[in-house]
Amino acid sequence: MSRYHITTFGCQANFSDSERIAGILESMGLKKAKNADGSDVLIFNTCSVRQTAEDRIFGLNKKLKELKTKNPELKIVLTGCITHYNKADLKKRLPYVNFFLPIRDIAGLPNLLKTEKHSDILCRNDIIKNYLSFTPKYESKFRAYVPISSGCNNFCSYCIVPYSRGREKSRPAEEIISEIKNLAENGYKEIWLLGQNVNSYNSQHLANSNQTGKVNFSTLIKMVNNIPGDFWIRFTSPHPKDFSDDLIKTIAECEKFAHYLNLPIQSGDNEILRKMKRPYTREHYIGLMDKIRKSIPDIAVSTDIIVGFPGETKKQFQDTAKLLKEIKFDMAYISEYSPRPGTLAAEKFKDNVPREEKIRRKKYLTEILAKNALANNKKLINKNLDVLIDKEKGGRFFGRTKGNKIVGIFESRRSVLSKIKVGEFAKIKISTAEPWKLKGILI
Repeated sequence: MSRYHITTFGCQANFSDSERIAGILESMGLKKAKNADGSDVLIFNTCSVRQTAEDRIFGLNKKLKELKTKNPELKIVLTGCITHYNKADLKKRLPYVNFFLPIRDIAGLPNLLKTEKHSDILCRNDIIKNYLSFTPKYESKFRAYVPISSGCNNFCSYCIVPYSRGREKSRPAEEIISEIKNLAENGYKEIWLLGQNVNSYNSQHLANSNQTGKVNFSTLIKMVNNIPGDFWIRFTSPHPKDFSDDLIKTIAECEKFAHYLNLPIQSGDNEILRKMKRPYTREHYIGLMDKIRKSIPDIAVSTDIIVGFPGETKKQFQDTAKLLKEIKFDMAYISEYSPRPGTLAAEKFKDNVPREEKIRRKKYLTEILAKNALANNKKLINKNLDVLIDKEKGGRFFGRTKGNKIVGIFESRRSVLSKIKVGEFAKIKISTAEPWKLKGILI
């Protein structure tokens, strides 16, 4: 075994997990292969949040057969959220996979590859800690995703995460701070704090011997904000029920907090929220948004929405549409409901909203969103914004604002272009606004 390749499906947490898997493999002496064809160890880090994600994974068999035929010694490991399913069923559906290893047990990967013997590893606190404490192999040289917790205790009726990732466990604060200090010292410009329910973070471990008591999420953000360096702080995903006044005050006062927030609503109808087991109302959410915007007037806000939840009537859907019009989000991640086996919603409710109607509802909300996003972005024309340059393509540079909005820098002057560098901040004057991006020039 000399080369590895990792294919990642799903969210930022999965990409962060893959960086830790890469760190484990490189500590064993393996090198990263350019593609799956050139690898001796092939890792698939999977997602099972939606049916479409699972379909992509179970559709890999033809490719896996080709790879195994070409290299019979190839070791294929499947990890991530899909591994919570029955192992015998997974083996039947994915016969070319050698090992199925839950992400919480990834600390056992070196032994697994050396001995080629699989043994079920119990989900213990020390294993969780061990997995999160591995030194990652960061993909980016300027943007880092730092997990602060793993798992979830909320058990929303539609969500598989508490079953696939287990119960929530917070990472020791001193471990998080140590990782971020190292990133800041190495010039990283954007730090994402990750958790399935990031604002319920509560560590029993102190950041240093001078502190007493637990470290909650507000305290952790203050500690990160106090780390020397020129970088932005972002986090995802928070839960409305845990978004306290203290947290609002904290992010308003911390100068490193980038003014962007993804705050999932899921539905604008109270009865649907109750069936989803989301313990808040539309009124609570609207009031929370009012408080956040009063404290941080220029904050950009996105949300998550599910359309076609079982039993969602046209009137209930319109409650969601009205909420979008009222709050005027900058972005929304809209998904069609798909039943996840083992969840309460899949067992209790019939998936009775036709697929065509789900598609129509998603399209309708997207049109509202685009109108609001364009209006919000037009307010930024002629404003001078700090932008983190994250990509160069065809001689043009692209980046993101503090509000996480994509900006294209359209410059033809060579003397100006030479001053722009990927991974650095630049001051950009916005000249054009579209729903999903901005355009501007270097000041």
